[in-house]
Amino acid sequence: MQYEDKVSLSKVRLETAKNCLGDSQILLNSGSFKASANRSYYAVFHAMRAVLVFDEFDSKKHSGIISEFRKRYIKTGILSAEISKIIDIQFSVRTHSDYDDFYVISKSESVNQLLEAEKMVKEIEKYLTGLYNK
Repeated sequence: MQYEDKVSLSKVRLETAKNCLGDSQILLNSGSFKASANRSYYAVFHAMRAVLVFDEFDSKKHSGIISEFRKRYIKTGILSAEISKIIDIQFSVRTHSDYDDFYVISKSESVNQLLEAEKMVKEIEKYLTGLYNK
């Protein structure tokens, strides 16, 4: 894949991540806390995929994306270790929200999910901006 194509695909995935953040905010405002948490997680997921484009890596499994992202960008110190904690919590809450019929998420938890997802997307966007301007 040509570098310009990687940049284009990465930008599409980053925009998808940002759209998920917006959707999360809308759902949060409407009181749909589980759905908001879901969209916050997917913002994180698509942001990771936006970075992995440059490694020509993708996976249909969320665990594959998470594992590869951690290996290449967190363990190497390219991105902050705090992101790893954000990923863990986002994934756990999203899994419980989507699959546990009796899981209850509070408004404050949903707000925190969104804030943490925004933090991660911003850090990734900052990193990607450097790659886009090469």
